[in-house]
Amino acid sequence: MPCVRADWDLEIDLADLGSGSRQLAAQALALVREGRALPEAFHQALQALPVKARPAPADQAFARRLAHAVLYARNRLDARLQPALKRPPKPAWVRELLLLGLVQLDDPDIPNHAALAATVGAAPQPLRGLINAVLRRASRGELELPPQRAKDPALAAGLPEWLYAALKKDWGKRLPELIAASNSAPPMGLRVHRGRAQREEVLSQLQDQGLSAEAIGPDGILLPQALPLEQLPAFAEGQVSVQNPSAQLAAALLPLQPGMRVLDACAAPGGKTAHMLEIEPGLELTALDADAERMQSLQRGLDRLGLKARCLSQPLQEHRDAAYEAILLDVPCSATGVMRRHPDIRWLRRPADLKALVQEQQALLAHAWTMLAPGGRLLYASCSLLRTETEDVVKAFVDRTADALPEPLELPAGESCGLGWRIPPGGAWDGFYYARLRRAPA
Repeated sequence: MPCVRADWDLEIDLADLGSGSRQLAAQALALVREGRALPEAFHQALQALPVKARPAPADQAFARRLAHAVLYARNRLDARLQPALKRPPKPAWVRELLLLGLVQLDDPDIPNHAALAATVGAAPQPLRGLINAVLRRASRGELELPPQRAKDPALAAGLPEWLYAALKKDWGKRLPELIAASNSAPPMGLRVHRGRAQREEVLSQLQDQGLSAEAIGPDGILLPQALPLEQLPAFAEGQVSVQNPSAQLAAALLPLQPGMRVLDACAAPGGKTAHMLEIEPGLELTALDADAERMQSLQRGLDRLGLKARCLSQPLQEHRDAAYEAILLDVPCSATGVMRRHPDIRWLRRPADLKALVQEQQALLAHAWTMLAPGGRLLYASCSLLRTETEDVVKAFVDRTADALPEPLELPAGESCGLGWRIPPGGAWDGFYYARLRRAPA
């Protein structure tokens, strides 16, 4: 069971945090169970509270960490809770409150009495007796899974059975390390805008704040835990951006030159768009995405960084420009490579989603290819860990496209996997896949 303090590094006593954080987390988790993404669920749950009743920022941050701890192991927690409930409690978020109680009791940094008191205090008055009784049973070890049930691999991994089976098929003996990484709190990656700051200066500013930070890659900095943006030196001034080192590899994999016509075909939220322009400000770059709201956010990000691109809110299939010399195609995918950052993904995805995603990925790749100039390069990128969304899509395309020439890659993390390169999650790196294709000259 992941410890809820795995990425907590603020100078506060978790046991002193009030019941409001538990209630907020429980209500957000109930919305996730209904199919909402966790950020949206937290926003909705917070907005539903009267302004005076909203938890303080530190309590909100703690609520998110508690929610992550539950989502890393929701199926296992559900199985432990089942014998203690004759029927699901109402309102539905009370069940999630019980799961929050279990993860707090499992955390050695939160005293049992504090976990019990705060969790019971977050419950509606008529249900406090039930919450107290169930959690006291758990504190006495009465709600542990039977040994045989606890050995169920998907249950132990905190993954739905279909996803566990798919990852096992694709990763084999490496699966245990993949699961351990996906169930642990990630570090925070920063990218220094090389046109506005020197990385050594930013590192010095971070260290002056008492923060541990190290350089990674040509432009990256790694922090051991996430920080609020307002605590990042020079963020508002556009000297740094948040981006994992795996995603920072994309810009260097395209041979960018001044004046080159470049298409970022699925550009939002815009980190890779900005990085390409930071490396080569003279690009003639078009950033494209079907989501108008996300494109507005991308534009604000470029404005903060002092960068310019042609930004279009348009589906790729409707874009008809030609003769791009480089195309970045970061496809919509299951996002299984970033489950440690977004643990709700494992419960929101369904096997049927993969079929639709693969069809979309194949269509996007085929259409993007029609706009690539002879001799140009296309970089296929995905934060999926599943072969069906990565290597299989690229191989099928190459097999039926005579002028698609795969180019070998060698990256600082991960391994070659046929036509591309895959990076498992762990340490500095999010899970990612890259493949680079060159269009044969006319």
